[in-house]
Order: sequence, then structure tokens, then C-alpha cells
Amino acid sequence: MDDEGRAELKKQIVEEIEVQKHLVESFIETSKPVSPDNAIGRLTRMEAINSQNISEASLNSAQAKLVKLEKALSKVDLPDFGICVRCESPIPHGRIMLMPENVLCVSCAEKK
Repeated sequence: MDDEGRAELKKQIVEEIEVQKHLVESFIETSKPVSPDNAIGRLTRMEAINSQNISEASLNSAQAKLVKLEKALSKVDLPDFGICVRCESPIPHGRIMLMPENVLCVSCAEKK
């Protein structure tokens, strides 16, 4: 990968990190516990609890992706960045641009 490609990739990773940070903040807000003294009715309370559970799962997913993106950003300047950790083949540029946190080429990811 050339320097221009790395710079473009860094920019994309930084932008995606910002998006994930905003998602984490919003999921933290929506995953707060539902107060038991909230007089919203039994069914509505159950819906609120289900919505809270979905928000918690989304929060966990967003936090995991954020960690992977930050790890990818810290490694983007290393010479082995963009090389599959399993087969050591180059990861296609398009795959890196779509999922910069990925460390496997398409072939190895399919085998997984």
C-alpha cells in the first residue's frame, strides 16, 4: 500500500471512529435501566425493557468495533498492515477500505 492509500485509509478510520463514538454515547443513553416506579403500564414497560436490551447489545457491538478501529489506526503505518494474519497474502484494498479493522483476507474470513 502506498503512502496516499495509507493517508486515505487513516482519514476513513478516523471518521469511522468518530461515528462509533457518537453511537456509543447514544446507546449509553438509551440503555439506562427502566425505573420500576415509572407508571407507564405493564406492556409499555416490557417494551421499554426490550428496547433497553437491544440498546445494550448495540452498545456492546459499537464498543467492540471502536476498539478494533482504534487498533487498526495504531497499526496502519506498520509495514505488515494490510497483510492477512493467517495466510500472509495482501488484503484487497477495497476490503480494507470497507472494514479497516479486519485482519483476514476474504478467503481466510470465509474459511473461518
